[in-house]
Amino acid sequence: MTLRAAVAFVCGVALAACGCQRQKTGGLSAPPPSASPSRTAIRTIEWTFSGVSPRAVVVMPAAVPWNQKLPVVIALHGRGEAVKGPEEGVWGWPRDYGLATAFERLLSPPLTERDFQGFVTPSHLGLRNNALRERPFGGLIVVCPYFPDKDPASDFTKLYARFLVDELVPRIARELPADTSRLGIDGVSLGGAVALRVGLSHPQLFRSVGAIQPAIQARQVDELVALAAGAKISQPDLRLRVMTSEGDYFRTAIEAYDRALDAKSIAHEFLLARGPHDYPFNRGPGSIELLFWHERALAAR
Repeated sequence: MTLRAAVAFVCGVALAACGCQRQKTGGLSAPPPSASPSRTAIRTIEWTFSGVSPRAVVVMPAAVPWNQKLPVVIALHGRGEAVKGPEEGVWGWPRDYGLATAFERLLSPPLTERDFQGFVTPSHLGLRNNALRERPFGGLIVVCPYFPDKDPASDFTKLYARFLVDELVPRIARELPADTSRLGIDGVSLGGAVALRVGLSHPQLFRSVGAIQPAIQARQVDELVALAAGAKISQPDLRLRVMTSEGDYFRTAIEAYDRALDAKSIAHEFLLARGPHDYPFNRGPGSIELLFWHERALAAR
């Protein structure tokens, strides 16, 4: 079964309309031989760990042949989920931010203004639909680990990075049809600030680093530019993207970061979108742009 043939999105009522099928498992097992082909486009798996991050949720196409290795992006949630604790907070991207719905829509274009929750210009919508016509969305695996309510600039982020490198990524490689040589990291708000620090500090591991409305301050710009410069020296092909919006609390600092990267001739992409710093933005441009950009950035070369 091809990835596109799996698109018959029927989950919605489970998990309070989260748009995904929740499954707890130690790994990814095949359905029993008597089972009919999957009727859901998106499958989710919940993992548990001991240590700094006790839970993670995997979001992936429901029907992926094991010989079809997909790229992977690690997606980090915002502070609103951090304060909920791991059991609920870990479902930020899969449920509260509408990632599963965005995934399904990218598999069944064209996208509409409604898919972006209204936060899109006609020209940007046209660009995305033209790109999807030229090359359909190929899919990827999104792994969403929990991050507690900690300062992204604290030493805890270094401990968290060790968890990602030593525990999460090896488990992804063991238990999923994943190509971990095509690995990205992204996040929104708190998670965006963490993604920048972790991703740019480990350029040999991550091929793409994104940040959506990252919770950064102007005083941190020089430090983050230095991280980006070092990462690009170590891995010149590293893709970097920062995204903000018109109503984003952190817009001023993010735009300062963009200008500082330009001043140092550090290649990156910058997107100023419509919308607030809030859940409706995450359910529209946040989820769509995370999936679309990393799928392109991590495409096999």
